[in-house]
Amino acid sequence: MSPDVFVPQKAFILAAGFGTRMRPLTDHIPKPMVEIAGRSLIYRILDKLAAAGVRETVVNTHYHADVLRRHLEAYPQQNFKIHISHEPQILETGGGVVKALPFFGQEPFYVIAGDAFWTDGNVPALLRLAQHWDDQKMDILTLMEPLSRMKLTQGVGDYDVLEGGLVRRSKDKTGQMMWTNIRINHPRLYADAPKGAFSFLSLMDEAERQGRFFALEHDGLWHHISTPADRDAVEASMTGAAGGG
Repeated sequence: MSPDVFVPQKAFILAAGFGTRMRPLTDHIPKPMVEIAGRSLIYRILDKLAAAGVRETVVNTHYHADVLRRHLEAYPQQNFKIHISHEPQILETGGGVVKALPFFGQEPFYVIAGDAFWTDGNVPALLRLAQHWDDQKMDILTLMEPLSRMKLTQGVGDYDVLEGGLVRRSKDKTGQMMWTNIRINHPRLYADAPKGAFSFLSLMDEAERQGRFFALEHDGLWHHISTPADRDAVEASMTGAAGGG
């Protein structure tokens, strides 16, 4: 990688949600602890962050917070710091990041959903995002998965990627892409964010209106794991050598 490419050194993992549709697997653990082929989703995310050069991450907690905290304390990677941002009242996808924002200072950082599961193309997805990051024109750079490649789990056409990488939300869900919630954010994105709990979607819409929301078509596979059946399908694909980790 070129030495002038900025690779974020910090990340935020969204892990506070209830994982309702994943029950009964989430009756006693948070969704990021659900395992695929013997390794939890959140450990797999941490592995990919560490491989990309990230050295610190914030993980927000709420549902089964103590269980997740103990799981994170047992993560074996050396020289990797995990900070817990506990939410006594859940702050949703926007408010959770705002609560932890002082940790990131003024540098862009990765944000990843705690249930994200993806395979990489020729260049690891996180490094590919870094290679395409343009600090002057972007507040969000995210990965989008083409619906045409989503064979194991159900996709939702919530976005289209336009010429030059700008995005357009498809409010009637007829788009060609699904948002992966794997992204780089600049802290300025949150400058006028509301206090307390709110959805990140409002900031995405505003960045789109301002022409500062960009996307890359993911060149690997990303699976929308929402239910136990989704998890089983992805695991069967991996153990049957039809997919990768």
